[in-house]
Amino acid sequence: MNLKTLVASAAVSLILPAAAHAQAAKPNDAQIAHIAYTAGAIDVAAGKQALAKSKDKQVRAFAAEMVRDHTAVNDKALALVKKLGVTPQDNPTSASLQTGASAKLKSLAQLSGPAFDKAYVANEVAFHKTVNGALQSTLIPDAQNGELKSLLQSGLKLFEEHQHHAEMLAHGMK
Repeated sequence: MNLKTLVASAAVSLILPAAAHAQAAKPNDAQIAHIAYTAGAIDVAAGKQALAKSKDKQVRAFAAEMVRDHTAVNDKALALVKKLGVTPQDNPTSASLQTGASAKLKSLAQLSGPAFDKAYVANEVAFHKTVNGALQSTLIPDAQNGELKSLLQSGLKLFEEHQHHAEMLAHGMK
């Protein structure tokens, strides 16, 4: 098994139990908001780590895009929950996402150079596939508030573009 496959399978194995739990538990809007915000914060942290470690111009540009876009979406999410008077509610899914992300950041911190770049990009592909799948199958359908649902749908369009960008970047690294 090559490094890219190992990293991708590790990322998916860390996130899929959380997504499966979200599907089984039918999250409420406060939980959905927390899950979405947590996923965005995770990608901001990964992007910042890549900006600190990578020397590759394409990887750095992608990481900067992740930081910029996920920060912007999270800012919109915070403004929406404030407007609605909703407090995002921690839940097993968001906690599992955060635990998995912490472990992933630690493992990526041990890498450098092209090994880091490949592992980071492979993780971004796997992470976006998983988050996009959760948005499509659970978070958007289960959201009750129209404004929250609309924000999640807008986020999904952007995150699908991120996934495609990450896949193209990964393909170029082979």
